[in-house]
Amino acid sequence: MKTQFTLGAVQLTLHRWPLNQPNHSLQAWDAADELILEHALPLLSLQHTEPATPLPVLVLNDAFGVLACALSASAQGTILQYSVQDSVLAQLACRHNLAQNHLSERDYKALTSLDALPDAPQLVLMKLPANHSYLAFQLAALSKVLSVNSKLVIAAKAKDITRNVLALFEQFIGPTEASLTIKKCRYISTTFDATLVRPELNFPLRWSLDDDNKTLVNHANVFAREKLDIGARFFLQNLPTVASGSTVIDLGCGNGVLSLQLLTQQPTCQLILVDESYMAVASAKATIEENMPQYVAQCRFIADDCLTQQSSDSADWVICNPPFHQQATVTTHIATQMFKDAKRVLKTGGRLRIVANRHLPYRLQLEKLFGHCQQLAANPKFVILESIKRS
Repeated sequence: MKTQFTLGAVQLTLHRWPLNQPNHSLQAWDAADELILEHALPLLSLQHTEPATPLPVLVLNDAFGVLACALSASAQGTILQYSVQDSVLAQLACRHNLAQNHLSERDYKALTSLDALPDAPQLVLMKLPANHSYLAFQLAALSKVLSVNSKLVIAAKAKDITRNVLALFEQFIGPTEASLTIKKCRYISTTFDATLVRPELNFPLRWSLDDDNKTLVNHANVFAREKLDIGARFFLQNLPTVASGSTVIDLGCGNGVLSLQLLTQQPTCQLILVDESYMAVASAKATIEENMPQYVAQCRFIADDCLTQQSSDSADWVICNPPFHQQATVTTHIATQMFKDAKRVLKTGGRLRIVANRHLPYRLQLEKLFGHCQQLAANPKFVILESIKRS
């Protein structure tokens, strides 16, 4: 795995998060990060006219901390950077990489996707998110804090800069154009127009669960924004019947649809809803609050790296619809960590039940980890698997 990042005088050691990933061809930055920094670092010295006052810099969607580390290494003590991320994993990666490069967090402030942005940032660095609804949400938030003096540096893979993406910048920021392709990436050049009449966004979205009298709440960056995804739909048909008073962890809870159904079936269960996305956790909490407010006190809503914050031998059930990608990279290592954490957290006799794409090797993983795995149901795309913690 390539870990040494060099750009001019900046030399960094950078790792992806979680550490010890099986795919050693992956690295913690890409060409778009390099293009952003090639444009942004020279702007720091040009804009910073008052050394006694830290320059406010806003960074959006820094997946593993390369932007945060390069900024700190280049301008430590002269900037105050606000780093906005929806992912707990991204925040952990940033902090890990700052620490291993001996860079202070004194000029680094982590913000979640739902926090207010700082007023009048002088410099904005942005990696495009893959989710266009989340992009629109971020651009709408930016439009409320930018000034005519704000400089924006934006880049992404060329294939991701579509006409729809450029149209969003035109609607929320101002005149926009894309550069020619450089290293399979492109810049987006946009100028803030304070007089622009901007569209209103209706996030979080609310929609009905089929013919059921239930409402699901989805913030902008949550999977399956306006309809139930087919994996979750199949899992709803195959949820466990849990005993009264059981502690159930909904790992990768998304908008909370599985937990909502469990509460309907067993109102006395204690639920822990966990996701690495701050918007997912907020969506799940809003879903429970709007449909079953009387049971909110039985639920805990936690943004976490899998089950890092949960005690061993503490849960009767873990249910999980595991992801098979991180950012734009297809991978099963996060699911593997979920399974390991689930085994640690389950009580003896506790059960892990998952829904998975048929083609993924999860049954073999669970058999190796738990000593056995039972297939409970299947359709042409998905399987329902369950393992019991024997000891």
